[in-house]
Amino acid sequence: MIVVLILAGTVIIAIAGYRWIKGRDETASLKGEIIHRSQPQPVIINHTSTDLSMIPESAILNAKKNLHIAYGHTSHGSQITMGMSGLSQFASTPHPSSLYTWNNGGIDGALDLRDGVISGDLGNPDRRSWADRTRIYLKAHPDTNIVMWSWCGQVSTAKESHINTYLSLMNELESEYPDVKFIYMTGHLDGTGVFGNLNIRNEQIRKYCRENNKILYDFADIESYDPDGGYYLDKGGDDGCNYNGGLKNWAVEWQNSHRKGIDWYECGAAHSQPLNANRKACAAWWLWARLAGWEGSGNPV
Repeated sequence: MIVVLILAGTVIIAIAGYRWIKGRDETASLKGEIIHRSQPQPVIINHTSTDLSMIPESAILNAKKNLHIAYGHTSHGSQITMGMSGLSQFASTPHPSSLYTWNNGGIDGALDLRDGVISGDLGNPDRRSWADRTRIYLKAHPDTNIVMWSWCGQVSTAKESHINTYLSLMNELESEYPDVKFIYMTGHLDGTGVFGNLNIRNEQIRKYCRENNKILYDFADIESYDPDGGYYLDKGGDDGCNYNGGLKNWAVEWQNSHRKGIDWYECGAAHSQPLNANRKACAAWWLWARLAGWEGSGNPV
């Protein structure tokens, strides 16, 4: 009997411990949290921030001179850097394509973008440890002044409390490192549309960033529109640019009706199409220019 009670007690403790560990991934409310505002207005990068021709050469050069970026991501997040690599060899850029070079360390005048130097993503291996990995990296690399993290698919299954945890951890980092700019991000599309959990949670992130003067790279919004302004979130658009239940693909349609090598360029695009990575890359350069001091033109704030 005593053995049974001991075993039962062990199981109860184990379950309680598991629930405690899982509960650490959840922040019930942000009420009362002191919000750190690192700029006077929010900086929102979305589908309206993809016209590369609007960014002056001086703004690109300034970003390459002054930014030292650490970027943590897994496969979906690589769409940005794959697109940027392709852009640096694209003949139809508004300035010489060599202007858009990047590498780890900013060698030969390139943008110092340290791709994947912090392992995992915002939900891998859990929803919290990325913040401590960021602290470890910043301690070892004090010259870093930009930190960006991306999601994989974890926003799709997130609860409001999970996103509150993300927002709270980001705010803590901003408070601890006032000389570093931290870039918030939405989760990629998953086909569940305007009323799906993904979009509800993305709206939670957007609202927080708008109201608290944060920097947001709106990953999902960029893949919700084609270059002509066609909208696909309400048509069940997903991360692969499929819509209408997967029967159509807006990126493939646009690519087929436009000139490869002139209107768009071939590049890697994990889980997606080249055009999606093209647009993510242009939006990234808009982001870097903004963070280096360019005020933008027509940028939504």
